Amino acid sequence: MNNESKDMDKETAANAAMPANFIEVIINEDNKTGKYGNRVHTRFPPEPNGYLHIGHAKSICLNFGLALKYGGKCNLRFDDTNPTKEDVEYVDSIQEDVRWLGFDWDDRKFYASDYFEKIYELTLELIKKGKAYVCDLSAGEMREYRGTLTEPGKESPYRNRSVAENLSLFEKMRLGEFPEGSRVLRAKIDMSSPNLNMRDPVLYRIIRAPHHRTGDTWCIYPMYDYAHPISDSLEGVTHSICTLEFADHRPLYDWTLEALEIYKCQQIEFARLNLTNTIMSKRYLRRLVEENYVSGWDDPRMPTISGLRRRGYTPEAIRDFCDRIGVAKSNSTVDIALLEHCIREDLNTKAPRVMAVLKPLKIIIDNYPDGQVEEMTAENNPENPEMGSRTLPFTRELYIEQDDFMENPPKKYFRLTPGAEVRLKHAYIIKCEHVIKDEQTGEIVEVHCTYDPDTKSGSGTVNRKVKGVLHWVSAAHAAKAEVRLYDYLLTAQQDQEEEAKDFVDTLNPDSLEVLTACLVEPSIKTAQPGSRFQFMRQGYFVVDRDSTADLPVFSRIVSLKDSWAKLEKK
Repeated sequence: MNNESKDMDKETAANAAMPANFIEVIINEDNKTGKYGNRVHTRFPPEPNGYLHIGHAKSICLNFGLALKYGGKCNLRFDDTNPTKEDVEYVDSIQEDVRWLGFDWDDRKFYASDYFEKIYELTLELIKKGKAYVCDLSAGEMREYRGTLTEPGKESPYRNRSVAENLSLFEKMRLGEFPEGSRVLRAKIDMSSPNLNMRDPVLYRIIRAPHHRTGDTWCIYPMYDYAHPISDSLEGVTHSICTLEFADHRPLYDWTLEALEIYKCQQIEFARLNLTNTIMSKRYLRRLVEENYVSGWDDPRMPTISGLRRRGYTPEAIRDFCDRIGVAKSNSTVDIALLEHCIREDLNTKAPRVMAVLKPLKIIIDNYPDGQVEEMTAENNPENPEMGSRTLPFTRELYIEQDDFMENPPKKYFRLTPGAEVRLKHAYIIKCEHVIKDEQTGEIVEVHCTYDPDTKSGSGTVNRKVKGVLHWVSAAHAAKAEVRLYDYLLTAQQDQEEEAKDFVDTLNPDSLEVLTACLVEPSIKTAQPGSRFQFMRQGYFVVDRDSTADLPVFSRIVSLKDSWAKLEKK
């Protein structure tokens, strides 16, 4: 081993020894004591019953990130134990999302369904030990028998069936001899436990639905809380990391591994991600899709990873966001402004600056030669000179934003007004001389100006300063475009899952505004879907997949106003 390799190994060891969060403190202690032989093996275990969202991104970054930091492994495992809600579409989307975020599971892609036969065999042993029984109570009866937080539950009348009878009934359940919902297999633990999850929880239920991988091979399926610890154990996972709502399930996790006498993993819970103005429940996200409140799982308003990807977010920005919010033991709500700050920071040096007019107003420069086309030089990104420059066609007739002209402006309005001067970005200083209005509506349809030919940007001839600088496009050269302006999905700041009984009541009716008369500079007319730009003075935009050769479609990623950066400075 050369000196450089030794130094890298020392640096890796030093980084691993420096904990960034409480989970790493636990791992460091486990490595110190040799609890798992200095192994770190995590897993990301999504249920394939929907698309992943930004909260899952936090878990992905955590689990794969820990494996990378400690030179360990991270599995991708689909906990596919409920065939009524799962689909191959979700499996494919999850794999795409994990890879897009920059992580890879190598050859360690597993499914809980890989272990169905093994779980069944282990369950037979559990029954033989007298630790599980077949119960005939209906779902409603089981709820009645379960008790409450203040009152113990009652034992099922079927709890003391013999081992032989339970084995026979369980085998018949597998063979499909009983109708769906007629029987379940339950763990025999403690109906008076203060933890409701330990009051003889269901381990298996009958579901007569084809599974996306095993077809009709099985008609009984293990519950998530039962299959999950067994899957972790079979894969040799050391640290099973999950969100705080599973803390009350940890005793069942541990009981399962102890009762089956198999390899014991360690479950650790961390705070889930709650984000303001955002829906974070997969069940509610599914409702948005199925009831057509959005166009699909990848609608740019959705907090799904595929929606953020289509919105124009980068994996680097999302990883940065997950790193900044950190890993905590208690739940809290993160301001969505931080996520927006991360994408602005990432695109600041990456995205070319271009000019686009979203609500056009015609400008005619009366003293500019009719028919003349002048090429103006414009830098592509002042924050990144290596991105070079481009040329923009400048002509007598231009378009500016409607909001950049006012006949009767308020004080401190530094844009174009009658008799006032402004600079056209990369071009000349112009002065408004008069306006032309529609005779019927009274709306301004043209603004007539004059220009000062000695004020060309970069010419060095006249160094005259004006306060207003406007973006523009040439009327003869601009390309028509559709622009989609996205806003928050929810009007409420709070996490809807805690505060709103029906989240639909808090949906923002103005979460999408479509502008169809926009004009963009010709350089981006044929930009490919996924290309990102900063529209000067407007925000960051991405080319949407709905674009055609005749009509590019741009979606706003985020505005330029950064409320989070202002908060950080205070």
